[in-house]
Amino acid sequence: MKLSIIIVNYNVKYFLEQCLDSVRLAAKKLEVEIFVVDNHSSDDSPAYLKPLFPDVQFIENRENVGFSKANNQAIAQARGEYILLLNPDTVIGENSLIKICRFMDENPQAGAVGVKMLDGYGQFLAESKRGFPSPWNSFCKMSGLSRLFPRSKQFGGYHLKYLDKNAVHSIDILAGAFMMVRKEAIEKSGYLDERFFMYGEDIDWSYRIACSGYTNYYFPEPIIHYKGESTKKDIRYVTRFYEAMLIFFNKHYPQSNRIYKGMIRVTIIVLGAISALRKVIKPGKILPHKRESTKEYIFDKATISYEQIIRTMDQYSGKKIRFAIRHAKKGITVASNEIHLDNKL
Repeated sequence: MKLSIIIVNYNVKYFLEQCLDSVRLAAKKLEVEIFVVDNHSSDDSPAYLKPLFPDVQFIENRENVGFSKANNQAIAQARGEYILLLNPDTVIGENSLIKICRFMDENPQAGAVGVKMLDGYGQFLAESKRGFPSPWNSFCKMSGLSRLFPRSKQFGGYHLKYLDKNAVHSIDILAGAFMMVRKEAIEKSGYLDERFFMYGEDIDWSYRIACSGYTNYYFPEPIIHYKGESTKKDIRYVTRFYEAMLIFFNKHYPQSNRIYKGMIRVTIIVLGAISALRKVIKPGKILPHKRESTKEYIFDKATISYEQIIRTMDQYSGKKIRFAIRHAKKGITVASNEIHLDNKL
């Protein structure tokens, strides 16, 4: 078995349907097995998707066990030489898996590979390539220094913006939204740490893979990750994210715990206050980062490949265009943070 693909789902059945459709096309020339781990969705995801994708292996949990544990359930059953963690709100091109598996074949020192992720506007997602959240890199990110000097190696070590996003690089941290890992590297570094319920597990795993003697790579194959920037930046998100960073630092940088814990607490208070203030100023605006677009392009999936869609979005990045993919036979249109059903319009 060449590749095992694992997708953890929670209440996003239409995003997942499109994701699985793209995966099915991309896997045609490979020996692949696909797992969907459903974390007790309330939208009848398994019942809806099983008849559409009979070759997919579904693991149905009776509760939401979190991202790490759900992935570990499938990793324990996976037979692939490589294991791909993939988010349900992603779309991959028809040739993407072949390219990345070939890269892994040709680079045996590669423990894990990540890709060039684009959001629903075709914008590059910075989490596609990151440096280790060392005390200094984390301070630069939280203090705003990395935003002031994004191209600086000294201050921009968190998101590595000084590295060309269209070239291959060895990097520190990969995103769990698309992370292809050599099974041999998992055997040496261990499974995902289940203390990370949400956020931070990919950082910890990337760190341990590197510590096991492998190299993590950024490979500039574009994919769509609709919700890469759509998480609500409210106090709950801020708390969960920085609590995950605390777990990471307790584990890997114990000597800096006191100072860093103080920084984390201050950050949670400040960002939480900003989030609360935004709600007062703009009530109901739960996605303050959402871009104002001047145009909307809707791709008809019946006449264009996923590969062409992704390349077009990449080409028109920065043009303030909102993209959507329409599946006419099903009457479903998928866009960033939105699903439109014909019978509900």
